[in-house]
Amino acid sequence: MSSTSARPVSSPSDVTTGLALMFLSVMFSPLIDIFAKLAVVTVPSAEVTAGRFAVQAFCMLPIVIWRRSFDDFSWRQSLFHAIRGLIITISMICFVTTLKYMAVADAIAIFFVEPIIVTILGGIFLKETIGWRRYTACGVGFFGAMLIIQPSFNEVGYIALLPVLTALCIAIFVLMTRVLSHKEDPWAMQFQMGIWGLIFCAVLLFAGDGSGSDIFDPVMPVGNAWFYVAGVGAMAAIAGIFGVYAYRAAPASTLAPLQYFEIVSATIFAWLVFGDFPDAIKWLGIMIIIASGIYILWRERRFASKPVSDTSEVTPAP
Repeated sequence: MSSTSARPVSSPSDVTTGLALMFLSVMFSPLIDIFAKLAVVTVPSAEVTAGRFAVQAFCMLPIVIWRRSFDDFSWRQSLFHAIRGLIITISMICFVTTLKYMAVADAIAIFFVEPIIVTILGGIFLKETIGWRRYTACGVGFFGAMLIIQPSFNEVGYIALLPVLTALCIAIFVLMTRVLSHKEDPWAMQFQMGIWGLIFCAVLLFAGDGSGSDIFDPVMPVGNAWFYVAGVGAMAAIAGIFGVYAYRAAPASTLAPLQYFEIVSATIFAWLVFGDFPDAIKWLGIMIIIASGIYILWRERRFASKPVSDTSEVTPAP
């Protein structure tokens, strides 16, 4: 049995809508990291993460009440959202910690092994159609990421690997979002993720109180730190809702390559705010990553235009 029978086929209009929404999501996403880097100077990573989830849940609550999304909640679904909340908490703490020591553009560039992981895992677990050409492009993109990781590893050590752990967590999170977005209201999904993430952060901060850790020991934010933490949550809410609707409209393997364009917007924002700009080797890696992403996107769009019966790139189900 071919893998195409394992997931619904998105119409061309749905795919186009999904791509547009994902583009908006990746334009807002770097602002999460800009605000986080500003906040983590004086606020522990776990507390910045908790602030993100608190603001995100607060923004979603009125909409969830207005849409009566609580009617669709169930304990079984809450378990899945708890898992999503734990995964996104781990990923966020890792990445915010990275931003304290690395430039935003470098950290995001390393993180962009994530679309590669999503594309591969989407084919394995969601049975989305992934041909050998796209797998090859993923390998090329990973090589580009290595060009960025190597000099960063020399500069900051194992901190440079935290974005890779973030990427793995986000890839799993994305696949869960893809499955759940067909069953639940996207606003309710964002709200539940915020609540569960806040719960996990509260536990970590309680355990770390008085430890002296710059990751888990909570402090009282002062001055602009309040604004920075709130900005993290607001940008996460906006980017997140665009992302959920995008994955509701189109396959994960179609949308994943478009996330590469976040590197461009992140580089622009980081240059404007911090004056950071990648060197020649890192730009080479970035260009390779973007080129592989564009190729994967082109192959997916070309395959999507073929009749469903065409199995030239169908991966057999295990």
